[in-house]
Parts: sequence; structure tokens; C-alpha cells
Amino acid sequence: MIYVVTGSAGFIGSSLVDRLLSRNRRVVGIDCFRDSYPVGIKRSNIAAAMRNPLYRHLDTDLSVDRLDELDEALGPSADFVVCHLAGRAGVRDSWGGSFDGYIADNIRATASLLEWAASKPGLRNFVFASSSSVYGDAIRLPLREEESIPRPHSPYGVTKLAAENLVRLFSFNRGLPAVCLRFFSVYGPRQRPDMAVHRFIHAALTGKPVQIFGDGSQTRDFTHVDDIVTGVLKSMDATAGSVYNLGGGSRVSISDLLGLVAGAVGAPVPVTLSDRSPGDVSDTQADISLADHDLCWSPSVSLAEGIETEVRWVRGIYGL
Repeated sequence: MIYVVTGSAGFIGSSLVDRLLSRNRRVVGIDCFRDSYPVGIKRSNIAAAMRNPLYRHLDTDLSVDRLDELDEALGPSADFVVCHLAGRAGVRDSWGGSFDGYIADNIRATASLLEWAASKPGLRNFVFASSSSVYGDAIRLPLREEESIPRPHSPYGVTKLAAENLVRLFSFNRGLPAVCLRFFSVYGPRQRPDMAVHRFIHAALTGKPVQIFGDGSQTRDFTHVDDIVTGVLKSMDATAGSVYNLGGGSRVSISDLLGLVAGAVGAPVPVTLSDRSPGDVSDTQADISLADHDLCWSPSVSLAEGIETEVRWVRGIYGL
């Protein structure tokens, strides 16, 4: 079995690659190193994998490039699983002129990869990384896959829901074995520098104020990256067409999160308050009973423990 991981140099993708390689699995990683955040961080994420003979890296832009090189990497008869984690992230950045990039990276790239995968007899499953952003501003919590109607509150959420719908179309119309996973506020080592926990830790370590959008009362369901990777692995045998929430069971307010970060760092998090940004939602909370029942998956890393792991990582990359 070969595992194709898109977004392999990113936060979650590189964590999945390392887990697979630790189990002596063959991995083909795809990442074109978008400069949405420092490329040096991405290259550091994937550096160990690049030295592993079980890993092959393809510098491929899924939105425009042909997949001939991927065909060659797999060979004519290999069984394989696709873990499609690549995409353009960020609620606030998805407005205005940048929306074209979200269409290319989240919709067009997914359609291209689905068309390719549907033509391959060796495909065993296609795991798509979606987002809690597809739900929008919740009317009722917790959010349930089949009961909570997706109403995206941002252009980013719109593109992730569109990609989900493409996956379902290929599953139901073309017989593609595929599953969608809705991630809730993933954090941990290698987290992108624009994300909340990373920003708060850096602010506490440097004493430089961090901007908070809103009054801090909004809540999120934070999920550690190790638990997400476990969920991705468990979903590889899921029933085609399934959709699962992967949430951490750690729903807290942003104000409380600041307190947890301050405690872990040993210094306060200096903040400045700003109005809530367009697309930001008030609250998220995942109902994970379906993932628990079907995948035997539940989170194992507490928020306090997870923040400690990210603090150690942030100290290391910045030398703080």
C-alpha cells in the first residue's frame, strides 16, 4: 500500500507523513510550497521525511499541473490511499481579490485530484480534509454531521463545502471510495503562524501584543494535531460517502485559552482588542459520536497537555 499525502509539508500533512513513515509505510507527498506563510517552516516540517527512502516528494501544483509524475511514482498496479490535506486556509484572508486563489486551491485542485483518482483501479480510499467552517455560525450546538445544515459564513467555508460536495458527487456517481473529515480548530506543533494558539504563545514569549478579534467570549473546539492524524488513519477504512466531525472535546472561550497559554509559558499574553472580522463565527463544538461509533475514534490529548507540546515547539523554532 502506498499513501499519497497532499499538503505534505504543511502543519497536518507533515505530521501525517511522519506518522506513516514511523510505521514503515511508503509515502508519496505532494506540496508546491505556497508562500502563504514562511516556506522555510514548511521545508523544516518535511526535512526528516525527505531523508527517508520510503518517502518521495512531488513539487506539484494540483490546480494546474498534470499528474503524470504521480502516475510514475505509483506504478501501474499499486494499491494506494489518497489523503487530500492540501488547500488554502484562513477565514479572514478569503475575502476580496484573494478568493480566486481559494477557488483554485480548494475547488479546482480537488476536482483535478478526484478525476485522476477515479480512473485508478488501485484506489482504496480518498480521505478529504474539510473544516468546521462549512457549518457557519451555529444555531444550535453541538454540531452534528447530518442534522446541522451547512451554512458557511466565509468564502473559505464556501470553498471547503464545494470541495466536500465534489467528493460526494464522485462517491455516489462514479463509485469513488471517499470520506470527508471536518476538522475543528487544529493546534499543536507545526501549527501555522497565523493561527490563534501559535500567535498567543509567540506573544507570551516575546511580550509583543497580539490582536484579538472580538471580545474574547467566542468559543472554539480545539483539537490536537496528534488526534487529527489518528482520525485520518482510522478513516481510511470508512464507508464510502461518510462525513465525520473530528473535534477535540476542548471547547473553551478565547479568553480562557489566553489564560491556559499564559500558564504554560509562565508569562501573560499581551493583547489588543479589535472588532470581530467578517466570517468569524461565535461558537463551535463538535458532536463526535459518529466518529466514535464508526471509527472508534475519540480525542486523547487534553488542551492543557496539547498547549505544552506547542509551547516547546514554538520555543524551538524561534529560539526563545
